[in-house]
Amino acid sequence: MNISEQVAFVTGANRGLGRQLTLELLSRGAKVYAGARNPETIDIPGVTPVKLDVTKPDEVAAAAILAKDVTLLINNAGSSTGASLLEGDVGKIQLEFDTHFFGTLSMVRAFAPIIEKNGGGSILNILSALSWFSSGTAGAYTAAKAAAWALTNDLRLNLYPHNVRVAGLHVGFMETDMTTGIDAPKSNPSDIAKIAIDGIQSGSFEILADDTSRMLQGALAGGISALYPHLT
Repeated sequence: MNISEQVAFVTGANRGLGRQLTLELLSRGAKVYAGARNPETIDIPGVTPVKLDVTKPDEVAAAAILAKDVTLLINNAGSSTGASLLEGDVGKIQLEFDTHFFGTLSMVRAFAPIIEKNGGGSILNILSALSWFSSGTAGAYTAAKAAAWALTNDLRLNLYPHNVRVAGLHVGFMETDMTTGIDAPKSNPSDIAKIAIDGIQSGSFEILADDTSRMLQGALAGGISALYPHLT
């Protein structure tokens, strides 16, 4: 994929990784629609701001009507409520799934036909190293990301015959607003954005952006004893 020839739509483009993905795409010559719940917060020259809350079907539908020339969709919009599955507020748990699973699915269902009609292209779902591992805290987030990984795998198989490649990006903690207060090594989102777009450009189906993701993917083959050695 030649990025300079693409028309991209990035969700959650006003901050964090979404903002860096938007900047990276622009630097490579792509046209970019930048989706955000509050589009007035998008301060990147050269993009087309779009009002978009991925949990609202009417806003997803309106975005698809506006951006009919898209060939690359990046599902980056996220939420992190910190909710526990056992004790957390059910509404917060629902929000995690509405954003990471149903929001991503809603965007793909709206834009996959557009991408196919425009000659084919790619979809990138921003997943997480926590798609594969739970620390025992913030269970709603990890469960929703695991569901988004399964969603990505299924969509990849079903959209491939339609000339739409579906990729997933797995990454650990990044230096963003979402991870403020977490005491752990964190990647620079600008670096992750470059890795993500490089992966799309090369046609990768699965992009492992850091050592944490590579380690956890390798540990999957070892089962519970490898992922959670303290369990006996």
